[in-house]
Amino acid sequence: MISFDEYLKKFNKLVQKYIPPRNEWTPPDDAVYGVKDIFRVPEKEAKELRLKAIKFQFKRHYEKNSFYRRLCKERKISPDDIKREEDFKKIPLIPDKFFKNYPSGRDFAIWLSNIITGDIPEIEIPNKNPSYDEVVESFNSAGMAVAYSSGTSGRFTFIPRDERTFKIAQYAAAKSIVINVYPLWDYNIYGYLLMPNPFKTNVFAGKICGIYFDLIKEVEVAIDRRISTKTVSRAMSGGRLRRYLLRHAIGVLGKRVVKNIIKWLDSHSREKDSKMALVGTPALMHSVLIKLKEEGKNFDLFNRVGIITGGGWKVQEDKRIPVSNFRRLAEEVLGINPMHCLDVYGMVEGNGFMVHCPEGHYLHVPYTFFYPMVLDENLEPKGFGERGRFAFLDGTTFSYPGFIITGDNVKLLERCPACDRPGPVLEPEVKRMGGEEVRGCAEEVRRMLSI
Repeated sequence: MISFDEYLKKFNKLVQKYIPPRNEWTPPDDAVYGVKDIFRVPEKEAKELRLKAIKFQFKRHYEKNSFYRRLCKERKISPDDIKREEDFKKIPLIPDKFFKNYPSGRDFAIWLSNIITGDIPEIEIPNKNPSYDEVVESFNSAGMAVAYSSGTSGRFTFIPRDERTFKIAQYAAAKSIVINVYPLWDYNIYGYLLMPNPFKTNVFAGKICGIYFDLIKEVEVAIDRRISTKTVSRAMSGGRLRRYLLRHAIGVLGKRVVKNIIKWLDSHSREKDSKMALVGTPALMHSVLIKLKEEGKNFDLFNRVGIITGGGWKVQEDKRIPVSNFRRLAEEVLGINPMHCLDVYGMVEGNGFMVHCPEGHYLHVPYTFFYPMVLDENLEPKGFGERGRFAFLDGTTFSYPGFIITGDNVKLLERCPACDRPGPVLEPEVKRMGGEEVRGCAEEVRRMLSI
């Protein structure tokens, strides 16, 4: 079996283009690229890296972001006030709803520009009254990587990452997954992306998967067509009749996608010693498993298949499947090793991707750069072991302040009850707070395919 060091050496060689030159590293780069296993850094070292990264970004946003500086001055907080981890609670947080409160047309471009920290690229917008997609594409053509997610209301969350911030997001997501499926990922496996084509969409969970194509030799894509904000809006909202007709039309697409994935699984399962990785939404993978079970088909792929899910566990309009039930179904139908069936919790607003550990399927926090918090109803920090609203400080977001209050309901534990990794974890399933809309890229894909 390949050693872990050699395993990571190969990983870093394949994703070299995502890593900035060593002489350009800042504290956030040290915290992401400078550690071997993100989830096994000694606690003292990890906290030092995180403190430097968050202090660096807080100072940067305070000095180079006018809207965030005004917020800090209203709270009477400056970079000089953040000296140690205990001071993190002083850093002003931004509600995730802020990124949904935007105008349209050219005013949308101004809104995006006002969020960006630092220099704003020269943007050329061709139309007098551009669509959201046209504005986003204009920013991205100028070197940005603006991406979005949505909720059941159809209202988008737009986040203006620059290229550096987006590459960190891609690298952090890929590394967090690859180290937790060691030694399954051998870089010669076949891949299926159960998401939109990363190069044909600005949906965040699809777009970020572009790095997947650099990690393995061959990737099939479930939705290989352009996905725009208009496509997502139609899937996420609309009147009852219109929604019914749309669901019926795209339901045909969903059935065809499921059929194609089953055909792909069957083909590669026949190849001796071939390995496969399926990455994407739980709803689509669940539909594949249910279809195989209905047809009485099963496989024996114990150490040959890895399933990485992310984005939410609502598998039908009125049904949410427990993660543990999904793993049991995958083991029953595919013969998969449950240790190779992992979920990822992340969000468009941040670069911290929390991944299940194979031993107990707790969500491990990348604690060298990402500081998690649980807040009470007054938005005050609570202790470990208590449930509440999730918030975080992200030390890797160069182009916008990544200090966010979310609408997610979590329980944060100081240590994993199932493995010896030293950092904090979230309990395996994350749900929405009461009154919050269902959101996430998995929900977008589920509705687009009507599965």
